[in-house]
Amino acid sequence: MKKSKRMGNNAIFFLLLVLSVLFLVPIIIVFINSFKSRIYISNEPLKLPTAETFVGLENYINGITSSDFFSAFLRSLFITVVSVILIVLFASMAAWYIVRSNSKITKGIYYMLVFSMIVPFQMVMYTMTYVTNRANLDNVLGITLVYLGFGAGLSVFMLCGFIKSIPLEIEEAAMIDGATPIQSFFTVVFPMLKPTAITVAILNTMWIWNDYLLPYLVLGSDKKTIPVAIQLAMQGAYGSTDYGGFMAMLVLAIVPIIIFYIFCQKYIIKGVVAGAVKG
Repeated sequence: MKKSKRMGNNAIFFLLLVLSVLFLVPIIIVFINSFKSRIYISNEPLKLPTAETFVGLENYINGITSSDFFSAFLRSLFITVVSVILIVLFASMAAWYIVRSNSKITKGIYYMLVFSMIVPFQMVMYTMTYVTNRANLDNVLGITLVYLGFGAGLSVFMLCGFIKSIPLEIEEAAMIDGATPIQSFFTVVFPMLKPTAITVAILNTMWIWNDYLLPYLVLGSDKKTIPVAIQLAMQGAYGSTDYGGFMAMLVLAIVPIIIFYIFCQKYIIKGVVAGAVKG
């Protein structure tokens, strides 16, 4: 029995290893091609750079110059940070009120938020674009409110599962000591939400940082985020594409989020398990 269990564990390990390699291969190919000239990227995309094909940092310099990368980077950073703060703060407050109120109205709100998770973005993008333009939300600050709306569904769903595990008596004890409901939430409940709140922050950070369609529709080509800036700058006339600069900018765009994920990945598993098991 121990032998069969060991074989099963080895098989699972081998499967996970294969999946890891499959996920890493595209990133490795992008990194390799970021140091090759355009013609060799098209003709020999899987070959390592040689003395003939290696161009050093030329693709990175051209890409940064043509895409105004640093301005787009700061814009993406601002939008991501502010949006994630708003999502974590308001989603946690909404989840707490939904769980503690437990009325028909809050249940209806909860199910509408859950339903928003399965609605395809393509169904609402035209209406969303019209509303954001009329409400003057087509700017770097206004788009954070749009992200709050789209990110609230999954965030509230995860946070509700964890809040159900928090005993109501803890909050009642704080209120007996003179705390208001808001003070009870921020001093008692919110610190206990740390595992799930960090998970919500990580998942939304990865989504918002890499999002292309929503910033393109809301902000247009004037206030570009990193994905939009890369696409517009590297696309030349008559459909030609500077693949060298494109690959270099992709590397610069994904490195920050990969580093962020590596340092925070343990919180994702911890937060998901806490919300699923305890809820």
